[in-house]
Amino acid sequence: MTGTNLRLKLPVACIILEVIIIILFGALVEYDEEVDARKWHQHMKNGTSNYENNFYYRYPSFQDVHVMIFIGFGFLMTFLQRYGFSSVGFNFLIAAFSLQWATLMQGFFHGLHGGKIHIGIESMINADFCTGAVLISFGAVLGKTSPVQLLLMAVIEVTLFSINEYIVLSVLNAKDAGGSMTIHTFGAYFGLMVTRVLYRPNLDKSKHKNCSVYNSDLFAMIGTIYLWMFWPSFNSAVTAHGDDQHRTVMNTYYSLAACTLATYGLSSVVAHDGKLDMVHIQNAALAGGVAVGTAGEMMLTPFGSMIVGFLAGTVSVLGYKFLTPVLESKLKIQDTCGIHNLHGMPGVLGAIVGAITACLASKDVYGDGMEDVFPNIYSEDVTASGQGLRQAISLGVTLGIALLGGLLTGFILKLPIYGAPPDTICFEDSIYWEVPGEEGSHEELACVKTADEEEKMNT
Repeated sequence: MTGTNLRLKLPVACIILEVIIIILFGALVEYDEEVDARKWHQHMKNGTSNYENNFYYRYPSFQDVHVMIFIGFGFLMTFLQRYGFSSVGFNFLIAAFSLQWATLMQGFFHGLHGGKIHIGIESMINADFCTGAVLISFGAVLGKTSPVQLLLMAVIEVTLFSINEYIVLSVLNAKDAGGSMTIHTFGAYFGLMVTRVLYRPNLDKSKHKNCSVYNSDLFAMIGTIYLWMFWPSFNSAVTAHGDDQHRTVMNTYYSLAACTLATYGLSSVVAHDGKLDMVHIQNAALAGGVAVGTAGEMMLTPFGSMIVGFLAGTVSVLGYKFLTPVLESKLKIQDTCGIHNLHGMPGVLGAIVGAITACLASKDVYGDGMEDVFPNIYSEDVTASGQGLRQAISLGVTLGIALLGGLLTGFILKLPIYGAPPDTICFEDSIYWEVPGEEGSHEELACVKTADEEEKMNT
């Protein structure tokens, strides 16, 4: 256990990183004109009302996204029977660091004005989006990494996320308001590559801890419900005011609903005895929000949104049932939370849907609203098929940066200096936390039996 002692490693990592961030904020960051007292009151002298401040349009969405990041993602990962403190606690730590680092990294690429990074409510939302990608990757390595490794992963991933986001949104001029590509696809394949490099051949020694109990699955459903409820805000948070935001909320709303029905139906179909699998319900029911992220602000129609959501739920459940075991046995990818099924495949699906929807865009359908959704098509700088091609290229770029970045990060995290748990005591809170009560009391917890085990007992 001495190798996992963080008495020096974690304080050094936290304090040094925070000091660096504070210095950089002091040197580079300033309020944007809607936050700065002097500049905003100058606007008011010119007839602008306080209620026209972007804060009043964006803050409700920001708060919803914030809840998703800290409660939704945190509790979704509490399904492991002995890893609840770490799931919520490390989520809290990584998110608090990532949103600060993301403000700087995204500012370098998107928000520099005269050498200064201007911050406001939109930069806070975008920093949360970037943090979401890091927490998706966290799901792949959950239970097998130390908080120091997670902080280092966040440093690298936030930086690469910001570079990828700049290329996709600013260089290629792709549209991805809800982040099917930039957040979900990037976070998933980055995390999958990290966990592939960190492969543990003897992880079966901790297999008895890598399962849920009744109460841990119930806690995880809290995360699911929060994410499900607030996902329309996530996808619409930075879209244009008016019809664009309204449409994104509606498309996400119906996609999630259709996805949930598909999830329940498929979960019952693929089980041996027709019983529902809580893993499917906790995760696959959210895939509709992921898959409609790119096309949400487009004229996808409620009908199209429901088809996308239904497909996403189907793909996700089938992934959990059939693909995850193959990834682990053949490709040696130990994906603790199944992020490939919730974020990876639905993210790619969302990117493809976005490319197809862009190809079909016309001024007959969008009218003057084309300027908000596809400004380059509106100005005739690019054709609809050209915009669709840009969307497809953006998916390829995102996958490339995520896979190569995850590979590099994995090798850095593999160095034996970060206090990572040994194979025999993964998925265990007591390595890093003071756990109330006697440690032995954990032994009384019984794993939730799989359908196969129940079948054997009944025969």
